[in-house]
Amino acid sequence: MRHGPAAPRTAVVLFTADLRVHDNPVLHAALRAADEVVPLFVLDSGIHAAGFDVPNRRAFLADCLTDLDRALRERGGRLVVRSGDVVAETRAVAASCGARDVHTAADVSRYAQRRERRLREALAADGRILCVHDAVGTLVPPGALVPQGRDHFAVFTPYFRRWAAAAPRGVLAAPRAVPVPAGVRSDELPCRARVSGVSAGVPAGGERAGRRRFADWSRRALATYAERQDDLQRDATSRLSPHLHFGTVSAAELALRARKSDGAGADAFVRQLAWRDFHHQVLAARTHAAYEDYRTRHDRWRTAGEAEPEIAAWRAGRTGYPIVDAAMRQLRHEGWLPNRARLLVASFLTKTLYVDWRVGARHFLDLLVDGDVANNQLNWQWVAGTGTDTRPNRVLNPLAQAARFDPQGAYVRRWVRELDAVQGLEGGAVHRPWLLPGKRRALLDYPDPVVSLADATDRFLRARGRR
Repeated sequence: MRHGPAAPRTAVVLFTADLRVHDNPVLHAALRAADEVVPLFVLDSGIHAAGFDVPNRRAFLADCLTDLDRALRERGGRLVVRSGDVVAETRAVAASCGARDVHTAADVSRYAQRRERRLREALAADGRILCVHDAVGTLVPPGALVPQGRDHFAVFTPYFRRWAAAAPRGVLAAPRAVPVPAGVRSDELPCRARVSGVSAGVPAGGERAGRRRFADWSRRALATYAERQDDLQRDATSRLSPHLHFGTVSAAELALRARKSDGAGADAFVRQLAWRDFHHQVLAARTHAAYEDYRTRHDRWRTAGEAEPEIAAWRAGRTGYPIVDAAMRQLRHEGWLPNRARLLVASFLTKTLYVDWRVGARHFLDLLVDGDVANNQLNWQWVAGTGTDTRPNRVLNPLAQAARFDPQGAYVRRWVRELDAVQGLEGGAVHRPWLLPGKRRALLDYPDPVVSLADATDRFLRARGRR
């Protein structure tokens, strides 16, 4: 009896936060295990319902998916896009192409972990297998490094020592070909132009944009990153956090390429990648830290009603402290902030205004293109003193921070235009507009400080039982 050729083995690659073809272990594993793959991305209705599908990230994601589809088509494939419940859509695609395996990356949030369990159970009921690969957004997988007797590191410095000594995984080349079976239905690719409410300065997304960004920045600014990473005037940061969040660039590849520079700037940049890994391993072990204090200080945060005028001023960039207001206006315009500015405005909200860190974290998630639950929530907790900071009662004085990181006032002038228009307001004087002479001050459309720094610090320390 003669038999025809065996049917090709097909696998589904479920993309999540790994929207790239270079150094993608999930795509690489699926191509090794199957003759054909279905590259799938599901626009998750659950994320929309949870309030995480905000315009700035939706617009950046549309760019990422368009660019991923382009990269796959250059390799003979295409991206299949579906909308709805991830489990139901993935199950339907696997059934339609006869795939035995579905490959995807692990994630650390409670939502992602529940989604993974649901998907595993649904596929198993169909006789299919979910192949989960280590989180591809980190260099070291969460849980791979643990201290003796514990399930995660709670302090960064000992974690970093172990992290720096760990052998890095190899970086994978982009595949030459991505064979995709015919006949798998796809919805239309999303388009940035159809997303309303996007901040004017949100950058372009996608793997090409991310790789070009790193190449340009590393050539121009990596060598001096160690001394300039907090310099608000010069804007020397890489701005790669949105690309790391969506996985259009590989943290492992960035570290490998940066380390070739072998200097203080490269070391400082790689240390920032370690902080991302640190936060991911904390959240993987303590998923409740996304919405509860990691270490409670028994704070009696000011109620929303009591603090609402000050919260509104903070959101609008009208607190009367120019360095704070500049950062909040940049956030609204670009959907992004340099790390020093994030620390500064978070300290102002949680310790100067003594407002619950969750209020600030939610506002950031509403605007940030890189709105990553692990990094956003745990950085907010670090500043609020409820997280992993070993000095939980530190307060960042906005005037001292301005003098140190924006000494000539260039950052403030860039974003607080009413101060930039004041003639003769030179250097650091831009950070204290309330000291202007009476007539000039009266003509300035800029508010007085919402609170005295001395009074605010005293209130905070009393609330924490330190006075």
